[in-house]
Amino acid sequence: MWWLVPLVVIVAAIGWQTDWGRHLRPEPQSVEPITPKPVSIAVLPDYELAGGLAARTETTARTLFNPTRRPAPPLVAEAPKPTIKRGQFTLTGTLVVDGKSTAFLREVAGGKSRRVLQGQSINGLLVAEVKPDRVKLTMGDESEDLVLKVQPNPKPTAVASAPPAAPGAAPPPQAQGQVPPSAPAQPPASGTAGAGDSLAERRRQAREAQATQAAQAAQAAQAAQAAQGGATATPAPAPTDPSWGSVYQRYQQRNPTTRK
Repeated sequence: MWWLVPLVVIVAAIGWQTDWGRHLRPEPQSVEPITPKPVSIAVLPDYELAGGLAARTETTARTLFNPTRRPAPPLVAEAPKPTIKRGQFTLTGTLVVDGKSTAFLREVAGGKSRRVLQGQSINGLLVAEVKPDRVKLTMGDESEDLVLKVQPNPKPTAVASAPPAAPGAAPPPQAQGQVPPSAPAQPPASGTAGAGDSLAERRRQAREAQATQAAQAAQAAQAAQAAQGGATATPAPAPTDPSWGSVYQRYQQRNPTTRK
């Protein structure tokens, strides 16, 4: 039974180390209460520059958020752009002579006629371009085109022509008070003419029409006076065409028997 001796020694050592089992289940120890101590907070004084901001004016002027370190330029508000007022004028005519372009305008409100050259201004509008049939007015980026309105001439009325008279015959007499028909108006030439040519042509036609009306009125007055006086208008014999006389002479020379 010699092996029991070492076993007893080991058990005795374990029991002595554990205080015979009391160290395996320690009893709770009483904890002394902790009294909190006041905490003192020390605040650092504010940072101040030597001399204040007045001594660092260059630093404050050169901002870090600008790549050039220069102050931003002051913001300048753009003035509102003027807008063109349309419909102030109507185009009554244009004139292009020796490189000078002239526009004849009429105010819509007052009816006053205005004459301006290309490049001049009128009521704040610049006469940018003058063409024979239109004028361009500009103000800033806006523009207005005035088109020349020309009334077309009336179409000529077809007049039935009388049958050709026999050679040597007298023309038919006209009735008293009858006005000879005037020549039909020539149609306007095709193509777009300049405004100056159109104006001159219209003036010429107006003068011709007035002259024709005056002549017709004078003829009507003469016919009326002749009718009241009892005079009978005798038509003058028509002049003989000299070509027919020469033809008749050659005919007589070829046929001498006809002279007898």
